Amino acid sequence: MKIRLLIGWMGLMLLAACADDTTIKKPTSYVFEPPVLFGDRYDIPEDNPFTVEGIALGRNLFYEKMLSRNNQISCGSCHQQSKAFTDGAAFSTGLDGTLTSKSAMSLVNLLWQSKFFWDGRALSLEAQALQPIQDHIEMDLPIEEAVSRLTESNTYRKQFAAAFETEEISGDLIAKALSQFMRTLVSSNSRYDQYLLGEDVLTDQEKLGMDLFFTHPVANTGLRGGNCGDCHKTILTSGDRKDFLGFNNNGLDADDNLEDGLMATTGKPEDKGKFKAPSLRNIELTAPYMHDGRFATLEEVLDHYNSNVQTSSTLDQQIVEATNLPEAVLPVKLGLAEDEKEAIIAFLHTLTDETFITNENFSDPFEN
Repeated sequence: MKIRLLIGWMGLMLLAACADDTTIKKPTSYVFEPPVLFGDRYDIPEDNPFTVEGIALGRNLFYEKMLSRNNQISCGSCHQQSKAFTDGAAFSTGLDGTLTSKSAMSLVNLLWQSKFFWDGRALSLEAQALQPIQDHIEMDLPIEEAVSRLTESNTYRKQFAAAFETEEISGDLIAKALSQFMRTLVSSNSRYDQYLLGEDVLTDQEKLGMDLFFTHPVANTGLRGGNCGDCHKTILTSGDRKDFLGFNNNGLDADDNLEDGLMATTGKPEDKGKFKAPSLRNIELTAPYMHDGRFATLEEVLDHYNSNVQTSSTLDQQIVEATNLPEAVLPVKLGLAEDEKEAIIAFLHTLTDETFITNENFSDPFEN
């Protein structure tokens, strides 16, 4: 009898041990290696570190149509990989066919950015991630309903458990998973990158375009420039990360037609008409251009800066001062020659990263 009791007790202990083996395991750390040219000036939140399971979950959620009211739209509907995570439209089509008020911005190299949306209203990717889901035009799903739908899925409960050590799904964890995935959307293998690494060469026209892109013109010294790099800075070609310095009024409209832009976020009149300077990575693929998609081609964009800048009270001073003409005058005219505009566009084409738009790690996991 004692032997039987002992065996029975040992059996219970073995079952308990097996139960412990099936407890939720800690997620696997994902070792992120930034592109050598980009540097380490980026922030990963301490409460949302990269994990293999978190990134995989975020990828699924990014393409999950269940996160829209009618189960027809996902984040990936308006941010398509083949178009560098834009959708090729001036305004995206929302849940019921209604158009959004802004163009879908490319999701690229977000890890090096600190403000999100055209008006800068989100100060982190976590703050940004849930807004399209809840937006009445875009996906129109209350977060409580999103949590409920995901909780009903045994697969998602297991994925959240693997990523965050809990099957208690929440809006906060949805945001964290989406943010982890979006931070992996790194584009760093364009011809421009290869040129800087000594692995490719640029044509004379492309080199001229690169020089013009990053040069602020000083007319009285004969220094010619396209002034692009004043707003689209460094190798990342993105707006300044600090505060709201990466938001500019680039002369799209005069005062009478000036949209609120950044002012809607800060409440400051001096920010009216300012919008985020997006990264120009893969710009060849992200037409139409500007926050309202008003320009269909890069040629139209260059024509705007060259001769069609509209004067307003908040027009960016760097644009006001940028001219290749003998004297700075209003309205602002950059004064590039045709061959110089063509050279800048040729350089912009070198920012296309074919590996970025074909990377299977960024693709829709539900397609197959």
